[in-house]
Amino acid sequence: MKRILCTTVATVGALIAALGLPAGAAHADSTPRVDLRVLVVSDGGPSTDAIAAELEVAGTPYTEIDLTRADRPVIDAELLADTVDGRPRAKYQAVVLPSDNPFAAGSAEMAALVAYERTYSIPQVDAYTYARPEAGLEYPVEGGYAGSLDGVRAEVTDAGRAGPFGYLDGAVPFEDNSPAVGESYAYLSTPVAGADFTPYVDAAIPGTSRRGSLVGEYRHDGRRELVVTFVYNRHQQQFRLLARGIVAWMTGGVHLGASKNYFAVHVDDVFAADDRWNTELNCTPGDVDCPDGAGTPDPIRMTPADVAHAADWQDGHGFTLDLAYNGAGSVEHREDNGGADPLADRFLADRAEFRWINHTYTHAFLGCEQDTTVVPWRCATEPDGTVRWVGRDTVTDEIATNRAWGRGVGLPLQDDELVTGEHSGTRVLPQQTADNPHLAPALADTGIAWLASDNSREPQQRQVGGAATVPRHPMNVFYNAGRSAEQVDEYNWIYTGRAQGGSGICEDNPATSTCLTEPLDTATGYAQYIVPLETRTALGHVLAGDPRPHFIHQSNLAEDRIAYPVLDGVLDGYAALFAADTPLVNPRMKEIGAELQRRAAWRSALGDGRVTAYRIGETVTAEAPDGVAVTATMPAGTTLAGAAFGEPYAGGRSGWTPSAGAPLTLALPSSPAATPAGPGAPAPVTDPAPDTQVPAGAREQVPYVPVS
Repeated sequence: MKRILCTTVATVGALIAALGLPAGAAHADSTPRVDLRVLVVSDGGPSTDAIAAELEVAGTPYTEIDLTRADRPVIDAELLADTVDGRPRAKYQAVVLPSDNPFAAGSAEMAALVAYERTYSIPQVDAYTYARPEAGLEYPVEGGYAGSLDGVRAEVTDAGRAGPFGYLDGAVPFEDNSPAVGESYAYLSTPVAGADFTPYVDAAIPGTSRRGSLVGEYRHDGRRELVVTFVYNRHQQQFRLLARGIVAWMTGGVHLGASKNYFAVHVDDVFAADDRWNTELNCTPGDVDCPDGAGTPDPIRMTPADVAHAADWQDGHGFTLDLAYNGAGSVEHREDNGGADPLADRFLADRAEFRWINHTYTHAFLGCEQDTTVVPWRCATEPDGTVRWVGRDTVTDEIATNRAWGRGVGLPLQDDELVTGEHSGTRVLPQQTADNPHLAPALADTGIAWLASDNSREPQQRQVGGAATVPRHPMNVFYNAGRSAEQVDEYNWIYTGRAQGGSGICEDNPATSTCLTEPLDTATGYAQYIVPLETRTALGHVLAGDPRPHFIHQSNLAEDRIAYPVLDGVLDGYAALFAADTPLVNPRMKEIGAELQRRAAWRSALGDGRVTAYRIGETVTAEAPDGVAVTATMPAGTTLAGAAFGEPYAGGRSGWTPSAGAPLTLALPSSPAATPAGPGAPAPVTDPAPDTQVPAGAREQVPYVPVS
């Protein structure tokens, strides 16, 4: 044992020397440059992949080394550090490993990482590791637990809430989506006696009155590790809740990229009426899924009471709906009812309560001309076989007439936003394989810069002429259902097999995840099955930092008002999980489009190696190409050119800043916790109170500055 220890010390000492710094001594210029980039060492497992995905979405630069690849680079002193203009440089501000030590015994690569972390005070995240003394924890067999945590409610500790997980209200519920599938495996354990270990997230150890750590900080040998003892993937709620804190801990809240939680809901077809699902015909009379002449349309349209309910609901949740309107719906209603339209009158009286989007005047299909003599419909063609397209004048008139009608009744509009009926005009597979060639010119004619698209068909933003698309998530709350029983009946038709009276879509597409083993009860299926599923899906988008809006239809706010249980589930569920300083961001359509554009430009610049950012002491310098805004997250108190940087969110500040091709210089708040130690220096500590007993061999806790 003594020989191994001496060998390890000698190896680390040699590596410290190889890093260009004498062990325990400072460089002539003792403040290193630390590049704002994370090193992710992966073994192909889901946990390191999840952290890499979080960095990717946030726009935080990282380098990934896959241990399973034979051609991977060797982790050594040269890969980790060098000098720039005579100043020592740490190439990575944090290290993520698949476990506390994924290498073989006596590994030179692990020794290089240990030396690097000690030399530059670089934190290490153990993405998923076994609870063991080497990670600061007792073995699970020593009064701990190893097994499933499905459905368990973990908690953020007081230290976690005062530190990197302060944006959470406390609860960290673990998913339990299927009783037949084990979804969460974990080790629950307590710190080894004398270890400097601080649990940040813990859970009750079954059969005991004690709690075991799931996420905690272990300080030892001049190093800091975030020890995670449960396995997860990038989509699971428990990871999504903790991802921000993991990044905040590893970066000290100083990093490129930003993460916020977004939720916007578009309500289509306002003022119009939506055709109703026929539970006997299994189609929608009046729409293209029913043969011509099949059944009698029975439209669904909101009432003034539904408008009052929507306004009150918004006030109660501090949330604003985006209403995509069709002016002809009101005009035709007045023509058929002696000039009366109580629904429109109430909406117009409350117009300032909502945001409004042009949804075209009549909701006409603006792609190819549809041949509805067959189901499914097809594009009508000329005698020579070419597609017959809706003309430019028709598309332009639909946009301009609806805008003029909206302006005439006083709707507060943004003229450059548009949602076409059924997202028509853009390609619709399989029937219409290309955009209507007249769409882009019509958008230019009417000054449209932001065009809604269907995220289930086209999840990526793209250009349509001079306009950019804004992909929208369709909620599986059907446009042709105003009552919960109708919703369930149609759901059963779509998602059960032919032998059960269904459409057979699932049999033809076995990968469809929402398929049912048996039909839902029409009386209870909506509340007990569909609402929880749709809530989980939408909340998953929110927790993933996805700004793209969701869309429903005015029919879903009428009659049984079936949209509200799902919306309540998202908003109330979010409020129960997050602290007040981490609110849902509720942007309008053009703001979402701009966010997607900035992200794409930033991602491209990162991928091309055109972004430089580093920290020296309390100063951060970042530079991106001209025209690319820089995104960053910094602690509260950070300034840029003497003014507060960014906007407050989750205890820190973040935002986009145009760089104009010149370096941005950010001044960090002056505090021991915000300033990295110099090369070779130990992490800063605080003196315990006189009556505090510190176990032998333990170091005092370092206060953590809450950051985003």
